[in-house]
Amino acid sequence: MSEIYNRPLVIGIDAGGTSSRACLAEARIGGAVLGRGAGGPGNALTVGRADLTRHLTDAVAGAVPPGLRGQVAAVFGGFAGAAEGLGGERGHGLAVSCLRDALAANGITGAAVGVGGDTEVALASAPGAPADGLVLIAGTGAISTRLTGGRRAAVVDGHGWLLGDEGSGYWLGGHAVRRALEALDGRGPWTALVGLVAAHYLGEQAAGVGPAAGFERRHELGEGIVTRAYGEPPAALARLSRAAVTAAGQGDEAALRLLDEAAGLLAGTVAALGPRAGEPLVLTGGLLGPEGPLLSRVTARLAGHALHLHPTSDGTTGAAALACRLR
Repeated sequence: MSEIYNRPLVIGIDAGGTSSRACLAEARIGGAVLGRGAGGPGNALTVGRADLTRHLTDAVAGAVPPGLRGQVAAVFGGFAGAAEGLGGERGHGLAVSCLRDALAANGITGAAVGVGGDTEVALASAPGAPADGLVLIAGTGAISTRLTGGRRAAVVDGHGWLLGDEGSGYWLGGHAVRRALEALDGRGPWTALVGLVAAHYLGEQAAGVGPAAGFERRHELGEGIVTRAYGEPPAALARLSRAAVTAAGQGDEAALRLLDEAAGLLAGTVAALGPRAGEPLVLTGGLLGPEGPLLSRVTARLAGHALHLHPTSDGTTGAAALACRLR
């Protein structure tokens, strides 16, 4: 890495509901990525100050070797819950404060600092770091956005676990648990989701569960699932999206229907933005990044819009591109 000493560098951060990721890159659009790091959840609306600062500190520490921290000229962070435009700042102020504290904790001072939303850094991850286009994020939560001049011009969903995020990991996991409970209650068909959901919450207590189990055994399992689920934060239901994906891979009809419904909901949020042929659409998040379990289903439903699709694993490189524009 000696060849990059004394060159200006930038940090890009993509902080979402599941994790905070950072990359160190050369200070030019499309510059080489020199390091990566990760920390805990980074949603600026749901993560407290101390935890958010710690998660960002970990991500920056992993991405930037100590010997290069003095060369960081600019930092841009894209945070779920921190986008400006179309209303109040919401989590913007907290994100700025925590990011500055995390940089200081790593000995990075004097760098230009910018903060925006996760959709901004996602769009900038497309080739050429465009400022105009569409973004669809589906991870723990879900949101679809049109950006014009790098700022939000229209937003669909992103309303959080209680009132929206349809088609997200939270939505998919929550409905997987519902289908399992319906089967245990006798209100719905038996599904592979029963065993997967029960194993997630109950471990060995779920061994041997099957459609021939008696009422008492089914009731016991159902009550155990409900008790454990309510004992966790609501967003933790997103972890059960894996159960839906696994069951669908086994050909389970209930799970396949859930994946199809989730894809239809997500595609519908893009359609609500009035997409125009030829526009870029970045798809990202755990469900929609490269090889994401909903990617093929969603792209098939969007084919008629003739968009230029850019699946990306995260928005760190887009954030680094935006950091370059701060210099």
